[in-house]
Amino acid sequence: MNSQYLALLKKLLPGLLPIIIFILADEIWGTKVGLAVAIASGVIELVFTYYREKRFDKFILFDTALLVVMGGISLLLDNDIFFKLKPAFINLIFCIVLGLSAFSGKNLMLLYSQRYFKDITFGPEQQQAMQKMVKLMFWFMSAYTLLVLYSAIYMSKEAWAFISGGLFYILFGVMIVWQFIVNRLKSKKLSAEEWLPLVDEEGTIIGKAPRSAVHKGPGKLHPVVHLHVINHKGEILLQKRASNKLVQPGKWDTAVGGHISFGETIEQSMQREAFEEIGLKDFEVQPVARYRWDTEIESELSFSFFTVNEGPFNFDPGEVEDGRFWTLREIESSLGKNIFTQNFEKEFGILKSTIFQPKKKIDTI
Repeated sequence: MNSQYLALLKKLLPGLLPIIIFILADEIWGTKVGLAVAIASGVIELVFTYYREKRFDKFILFDTALLVVMGGISLLLDNDIFFKLKPAFINLIFCIVLGLSAFSGKNLMLLYSQRYFKDITFGPEQQQAMQKMVKLMFWFMSAYTLLVLYSAIYMSKEAWAFISGGLFYILFGVMIVWQFIVNRLKSKKLSAEEWLPLVDEEGTIIGKAPRSAVHKGPGKLHPVVHLHVINHKGEILLQKRASNKLVQPGKWDTAVGGHISFGETIEQSMQREAFEEIGLKDFEVQPVARYRWDTEIESELSFSFFTVNEGPFNFDPGEVEDGRFWTLREIESSLGKNIFTQNFEKEFGILKSTIFQPKKKIDTI
């Protein structure tokens, strides 16, 4: 993202050249000559841009025209305050664009980038990162514009020239370096996290994301595995989720459930989770269902299975507070009372309509 903003700055820099040239020429030859040289440089830029790209750069045109107007007023009134306010005026316009992009539903900066940088594509995560960067740029430019305005009114011409010119690039560079350091530290932290695959509705892997990222709201669909353990009496083994769990703490849930790690198959994940949570290994399974489950925390593509097993079981105290077999009648009498997870209640309905049909015996599953 920093490289994209550097590219955007590179695109905008030609439009700022007339004011930079004026500052330098003014120091050498005075205001009138400096203004003439700056306007001439703007015209040359326009002609060169048109010759190379077959278009007039609107930003260069606007900056040069504003240079003429503000410089002309300043010379006519013999007061350079109007001219010195020009950078603040330009920055104010930029702040308005940034503000609309940051706090409205339409990111003008993103549209600008997509128009002029057709070789750069922005995915959903890049767009979110750009939105954050635009907000940061808005506050940065707002503070900088106030500083330019203050320098134009209360400070010397030399101080104004530095603040409205070179200081911007120094501060912008510091901000970019700071963002680079923050992003590197964030990347280092994410590299230590468990990474999960991102999938489409069919379960095809389309990307990956750290565990913390998929738990920041719905949208990042990732696969999970659920294993229902049933004994020969037709009772269902349930686990009581630990109270420190992020999702549904302290509620009774499917015997085994967990995320499928990136690079791991459904079968590998199921065997791993079953051993970690209830100490079960070397078991056979049959599929129950595959469905999408969206909550305010995450979006899951659930792969549900069942196995017939009597144990013994070894519940992980870090994951499970309690575990036992429940009869169907016990479960049915407790539905809708905030005892079970909503996910389990959904899957219990699926189990009743499939493997617990009246004509089906549990020992033949």
